[in-house]
Amino acid sequence: MLEDAPDLTPGQKIARGAARGLRQLNFASLEEFVPASGLRVDVMGLGPKGELWIVECKSSRADFMSDGKWQGYLEYCDRFFWAVGPEFPMDLLPEESGLIIADAYGAEILRMPEEHRLPGARRSALTRKFARDAALRLHGFRDARFMPAI
Repeated sequence: MLEDAPDLTPGQKIARGAARGLRQLNFASLEEFVPASGLRVDVMGLGPKGELWIVECKSSRADFMSDGKWQGYLEYCDRFFWAVGPEFPMDLLPEESGLIIADAYGAEILRMPEEHRLPGARRSALTRKFARDAALRLHGFRDARFMPAI
């Protein structure tokens, strides 16, 4: 049963909680979203006004220290957040980024980052990609034989 989440890694539990937290804010989200070739974000949220948020989930100091790509994500979102567990050493995280505390069951935003609005063409392209990826994933649940690569 997913509700107990015994088969999820610590990072997957944080991502699930972050996605639940976004849902409470009326955002739709996709985990492991690829905004551009060579990039894969942990959680991408699409808000009710078309806003795009990226949430990178870190389960440990080592996990954070080994991530060298996160600054490349900034040009693909209006707001960027870190989601971590309550025991994470939060002083490691850049202060200009958002901060979410999460576990497998939910999340809370502790720090809201400044908004940097995406250019219209990039927003449009990302929103279409988000919708298409979501539809393909949903189709994959109904017809696993047809699950195409995204």
